[in-house]
Amino acid sequence: MQVARDFSHYVKYPQGGLSHIDLAVEGVNCAGCMNKIERGIAEIPDVTLARVNLTDRRLAVEWTGNTLDPASIVDRLADLGYKAYPFESERAEAAEADEARFLLRCLSVAAFATMNVMMLSIPVWSGHGADMLPEQRDFFHWLSALIALPAAAYAAQPFFRSAWRALRAGTTNMDVPISIGVTTALGMSLVETIGHAEHAYFDAAIMLLTFLLVGRYLDQNMRRRTRAVASNLAALKGETATKYVSENEISTVPAAAINVGDMVLLRPGERCAVDGNITQGHSEVDQSVITGETKFASVKVGDPIYAGTLNISGTLRVLVTAPAEGTLLSEISRLLDQSLQSRSRYVRLADRAARLYAPVVHVTALLTMLGWVFFGAGWHSAILTAIAVLIITCPCALGLAIPTVQTVVSGALFRRGILINSGDAIERVAETNFVVFDKTGTLTLPELDVVNSEELPDDVFALAGRLALSSHHPVAAAVARAAQAKEPLPDIEEISGQGVRGLIDGKEVCLGRPSFCKADALANEILGTDPEVSVVAISIGDKCHVIAVRQRLRPDAAAAIGRLRRVGIGFEILSGDRAPAVAHAADALGVEAWRADLTPADKIKRIEQLKREGFKVMMVGDGLNDAPSLAAADVSMAPVSATHLSQATADMVFLGDNLMPVFSAISYSRKALHLMRQNIWLAVIYNALAVPIAIAGFVTPLIAAAAMSASSVLVMVNSLRANAKAEG
Repeated sequence: MQVARDFSHYVKYPQGGLSHIDLAVEGVNCAGCMNKIERGIAEIPDVTLARVNLTDRRLAVEWTGNTLDPASIVDRLADLGYKAYPFESERAEAAEADEARFLLRCLSVAAFATMNVMMLSIPVWSGHGADMLPEQRDFFHWLSALIALPAAAYAAQPFFRSAWRALRAGTTNMDVPISIGVTTALGMSLVETIGHAEHAYFDAAIMLLTFLLVGRYLDQNMRRRTRAVASNLAALKGETATKYVSENEISTVPAAAINVGDMVLLRPGERCAVDGNITQGHSEVDQSVITGETKFASVKVGDPIYAGTLNISGTLRVLVTAPAEGTLLSEISRLLDQSLQSRSRYVRLADRAARLYAPVVHVTALLTMLGWVFFGAGWHSAILTAIAVLIITCPCALGLAIPTVQTVVSGALFRRGILINSGDAIERVAETNFVVFDKTGTLTLPELDVVNSEELPDDVFALAGRLALSSHHPVAAAVARAAQAKEPLPDIEEISGQGVRGLIDGKEVCLGRPSFCKADALANEILGTDPEVSVVAISIGDKCHVIAVRQRLRPDAAAAIGRLRRVGIGFEILSGDRAPAVAHAADALGVEAWRADLTPADKIKRIEQLKREGFKVMMVGDGLNDAPSLAAADVSMAPVSATHLSQATADMVFLGDNLMPVFSAISYSRKALHLMRQNIWLAVIYNALAVPIAIAGFVTPLIAAAAMSASSVLVMVNSLRANAKAEG
């Protein structure tokens, strides 16, 4: 009886008529596996994307139309020799932990067998071997076989299973030459033992497995460590939420059941499962996942709150603006996944080279064996040399050269509040030598700040803050925030486009436009001395005061500009804002080159001019009204505060209130590009030196295994340097 498989529950519909599914794929160990899967799935009609994330062995597939059954993708993977099932993070982590334990068991068996077989080999290979009776030597050989053969049968399973899947699907991978080398070495040793030969190679074969398993385990362990960033982020997502089902009744429901417009209760010690606005209560919250700021922030009525935020002290009532799958945290997770899956031109170059290696390895080993026989060597020596060539030429180092750097640097950038949105962004950012900044929302924070609060009486400013709580205007929000107002006044009326007003102790109080509060003269006086500020007035009876607000510069903007200057990167401000406002920001930051009153076309024209002059230009803008400029630059960044991440077209997005991520992105990308090139050269030089030596017969299978494992470990260790602190 055929069992129907329905994967429709796991299919997502991102946009543009596309369908998307994530599948966990077992047995993906190298760049060759990735290429085989991606090419095989891409052959399915209507498939537009097939991308393997080697870090968590996840296959992302997108297709157009509604005729493709996701089960056919699973079937195609089975034809290619891989078992797949819908990706679920908990299941994937459990499978990964099981695999790590299995690899460790295999390594333990191989290491234990190696120690014992080496002890038995010492008398044979030492100077006493020639003085032994044949019966004694055979006894040591058979005892070695009794230990090595079952140990190898168990410990070599990771390689044998992978190789068998590939061969059954009519293809090869990097584990095929390894498996051939191990089995041939063991088979030859058994034949030598049966034939009463002086030497057998059980010790070399089992030690070979030990070296290979050490490299495989280190590789798998590094992937688990780098993947922990995304796993920790996923752990911040609340699984449930407390929803108001009526004004006086609450119910705990799955986060997936929360919709926009619902009201939820957030108690102290709980993580928010949704994005929303606070409608009641005030508290301190830990929102470091969004802002990067570890200090607790105070929130009150009207403030936004994001999924993943930990509520510390007070009880909050939150109006949902984005459900669980549409939250900022989910978008951050999506971009982090995308950064780990994206493929740069260096990755594609290494992938193509690794793909060509499998047939080249086998042909080289075969020709080596035939060549040695042709020039008079015995089959014994020829086969041993061919085994060494098979093992030493395995392109593991080349396959790891770029993905390991990309994975490590993506995690390092994320920990510094930077998300990658483009496959080759790291390479293009690394080449940047000129940065163009927008002003509003980029060099400045999106929120307005009161600049003359010290000039106002404390009671007047406090009253203005309480009045401002009744208005939805951004300037009013700035006043309420600066006054730290928490309790709105009762019976306040909002006049659309004018302001708010009410009665206190029989006196009319107003907050809003200067004309609404009869404070035009005072407002004009302030604007005359500082034309870049915005003003709001408050009147209490006949007395009037004017409050000036402006956007604050990002707290570390000057330091970030200084870092760019020290490493020789040019910069310029291109803004559509008024000249006085731009001049004020440029002067505060020490930026000599700035232009104001620019249209989007003007910005593009200036960027194109810089490119013609030979500069590699990075545009840092808000990602929405600067979209044309972002597209015109060689590479682009956008602050997360500028627009919702799903609308961001920038190559990189940075979180929080700081501007230093712009410098960090350039510094870490330069280091990553340097390490990518280093790794490729390490792999190339290793093969250029090792292969001729192995063909010449100067390398035993044991030394070949050690060299191959050492090259892979060297590449991985070198990649971990991408975590080092940025320069400047």
